Amino acid sequence: MARIGIFICHCGNNIAGAVDIAALVERVSHLPDVVFATDYKFLCSAPGQQLIADKIVEHKLDAVVNAHCSPTLHERTFRNVAASVGLNPYRLEVANIREQVSWPHWHDKELATKKAFIIIKQTLEKVRRNIALDDVKIPITRSAMVIGGGIAGIQASLDIADAGYEVYLIEKSPSIGGKMLQLSETFPTLDCPQCIATPKMTDVANHPNINLMAYSEVEKIDGYIGNFKATVRHKASYIDNEKCTGCGACMEKCPSKKIPSEFERGISNRTAVYIPFAQAVPNYPVIDADNCIHFKTGKCGLCQKVCPVDAIDFEQVDRFEEIEIGAVVIATGYELYPLEEIPEYGGGKIPDVIDALTMERILAPAGPTNGIVKRPSDGKIPKSVAFIHCVRSRDPEHGVPYCSRICCMYLIKQAMLYKHAVEDGHAYDFYIDLRTNGKGYEEFYQRAQEEDWITFIRGKPARIIQNGDKVQIWSTDTLSGRQIKLDVDMVVLAPAMIPSKAGQELLKKLRLATDEYGWVKEQHLKLRPLESMTGGIFIAGVAQYPKDITDTVAQASGAVAKVLDMFGQPELVRSPTIARVDQEICAGCGYCEKTCPYEAIKVDEVKKVAFVNEALCEGCGACAASCPSGAVQHTNFFKGQIFSMVLEATRDYE
Repeated sequence: MARIGIFICHCGNNIAGAVDIAALVERVSHLPDVVFATDYKFLCSAPGQQLIADKIVEHKLDAVVNAHCSPTLHERTFRNVAASVGLNPYRLEVANIREQVSWPHWHDKELATKKAFIIIKQTLEKVRRNIALDDVKIPITRSAMVIGGGIAGIQASLDIADAGYEVYLIEKSPSIGGKMLQLSETFPTLDCPQCIATPKMTDVANHPNINLMAYSEVEKIDGYIGNFKATVRHKASYIDNEKCTGCGACMEKCPSKKIPSEFERGISNRTAVYIPFAQAVPNYPVIDADNCIHFKTGKCGLCQKVCPVDAIDFEQVDRFEEIEIGAVVIATGYELYPLEEIPEYGGGKIPDVIDALTMERILAPAGPTNGIVKRPSDGKIPKSVAFIHCVRSRDPEHGVPYCSRICCMYLIKQAMLYKHAVEDGHAYDFYIDLRTNGKGYEEFYQRAQEEDWITFIRGKPARIIQNGDKVQIWSTDTLSGRQIKLDVDMVVLAPAMIPSKAGQELLKKLRLATDEYGWVKEQHLKLRPLESMTGGIFIAGVAQYPKDITDTVAQASGAVAKVLDMFGQPELVRSPTIARVDQEICAGCGYCEKTCPYEAIKVDEVKKVAFVNEALCEGCGACAASCPSGAVQHTNFFKGQIFSMVLEATRDYE
């Protein structure tokens, strides 16, 4: 006969305010196999945990039901308490009477108390049939892969490498650095981003523990937490980096000179053989085969003829490499909502309506205009510039409902820098609300108002049109109610930050869960924000959601802390409440394999039975639900358990 104890938490007033705790304790104490029942104000407190431990020993309990908040929050806490006094932790179950009872039924105490009793009864049925389990132990490969070479990926790579572990940094572009290298200055300190980032880029290139793989992409990742195997495609650059000295003769002689530069946002051109920017790391050129005369016609080859070290190799092909790692950090960044999809603001067809990243390159001292503000249409210095906030951000009907978080600050910064560059210029800032919620941000905004005389207009423009050589903005000042038609020389838009297309393709290959907008989904927004839904894969920077450089770097180091915590353990411990297969009745139909979102269950082609990879299984139960023979069951969620819980829950149904 089982000896079960029941502990009911008041959770302050969160549960006790809606549930009659005394009556509930009295009722559950008379349930079969219950030898002890009590309540406590905060079970999660140190005295509350000690109470549970003492009563397990005193009453020789062999199973426990704790009735309190969601098991997501404190199931591990109380299972550790049980284990500390010799009770198998998987013989403790949580009855959720806060989120499922007191909060939704706050104004009906009788109903809440009755429902709490039913939930405890059905949890009691489950724990009776729980079997004692041992944790799954997994060996660890102590090396990591960081995907994305922006500031988040750079910080993560350096932190892991400095801790003494090997890192593979994968970047799809020819150079690391990301979008931070395209900025003119950074708010609120107006630092030079290149001055901040390039030393870190150089540290990455020179670090003995970092394998820098620029111009490469991850094709797939197999395996599981602690033991992944990644396939990396090194894209053909048609340059032998072992021979190349970076002399630049190939770029100087290349006749294809009118290719819009991606780094300069199309304001200036590059050649078909190019280095993205002067401080690129690695600082080797690549050949753009799509625009190279040799690859298009079979002729030219000037770069090969002038190269003094014979580093040009037109026969080079993509190369694949398999790498074994224990953890992955996703730092794939973002892109801006395309102007072509914003027809009311010109749809990308008005040359003097540009996005904010293009304005960053115009303002940059080392940019295509050497920091002289020139409008794209005719190269003239604009005497009036309008900055438009929230373009497709906070716009669920046409764009995305979320705030992109950094737009207010970078547009204020750009308006300020424009005024510094064109002292007699006029800057107009059209906003919905100004959000300055970082350290020094509000002071920066006040400085823009008081010292730089930027005109702030509360109102979102309805339309932007070409009006002769001017750009006309139609809007309303919502503070005064005044209709506005304003002619300016140039307009800068702050489009919504959205997940990068390349990043989304990668997430599909990795089968990583995303939210409804395409950002990497975290395990828990508050409690586990650095962990993806797949064990061993962590999130850094804007891959998760829009954030500024400060938060990006902080999150990158936070993700690394998770990686190092994992690498510091002798072996990984995983929950054993996963799928299991009764091979005596398994027919090898493969329905479970097709259903599993984690590829954790496979059918052995020889034995014709399914088997479960314990390290990969996340315990979702999809395979058990799909199995027609009942051979696959979820450990401690056996079908008999579920049926008995349903029966108990509906026994007194009215």
